[in-house]
Amino acid sequence: MTHDQIFARVAAVLEESFEIDPACITPEARLYDDLDIDSIDAVDLLVKLKPLLSKPLKPEHFKSVRTVQDVVLALSQLIDTPATA
Repeated sequence: MTHDQIFARVAAVLEESFEIDPACITPEARLYDDLDIDSIDAVDLLVKLKPLLSKPLKPEHFKSVRTVQDVVLALSQLIDTPATA
């Protein structure tokens, strides 16, 4: 999955689930400051994106996430990394 495909999926979830104007959803958009995504919303966002992942989702993967691009990069690492037993 490419970064563009991941971004498109993240943007779609933000738009559909949180009613965020698509024009506001840019890679540089800050989740809390620009998109008004609080910690509870962030958990909901991750739950909706979990089906994209090839391995278990752990909160520490997202502790440094601040922007939409950070979400895309974190997800791309989880998608590309094979699950370990």
